[in-house]
Amino acid sequence: MATIGRVVRPHGNRGHVVVAPETDFGAERFAVGARLQTRRGDRFEELTVIASRQQAGRWIVGFEGIGSINDAETLRGCEFRIPDEALRVLAEGSYYLHDLAGCEVRLTSGVVVGTVARVDDLAGMPTLVVVQPGAPDEPDRDEVLVPFSQAFCRRVDVTEKVIDIDPPEGLIELNRRSGDR
Repeated sequence: MATIGRVVRPHGNRGHVVVAPETDFGAERFAVGARLQTRRGDRFEELTVIASRQQAGRWIVGFEGIGSINDAETLRGCEFRIPDEALRVLAEGSYYLHDLAGCEVRLTSGVVVGTVARVDDLAGMPTLVVVQPGAPDEPDRDEVLVPFSQAFCRRVDVTEKVIDIDPPEGLIELNRRSGDR
């Protein structure tokens, strides 16, 4: 399942919610009649979109069976997902952010920086959160933040799970976050 958005908060008193999209195809994914999978508490459920509009880069969405602000509050923080087979085939040079997780990040010189643990997309530019080499269960491993842009990422091969980067001098050190924060 691929995540296509997250509920930020309720909107109004009719049970609508504000959704931060994690898709370039929001008009299709949040269209009236679309069915989205989510997990609330310990159960998975399918919700059907009954109202949808875009506002300030986010979506205001209403769902069948969610009719009050209290109902909408139960969706706060929920992720909406669709089956992987429902994903569009992307043009060459385009990538789904979830496909970048697990890729080894190397400098163009061949030096391994680490592995993409996740991709944060909070400020409009996806940022690779790269975990330094080490044991996977070490909670205090350093992270390096790398902007996912053509200016830095020279080669991306999600099939081989490799991203070659050519950052300006000092970027890796500047964007390192210590795991023992």
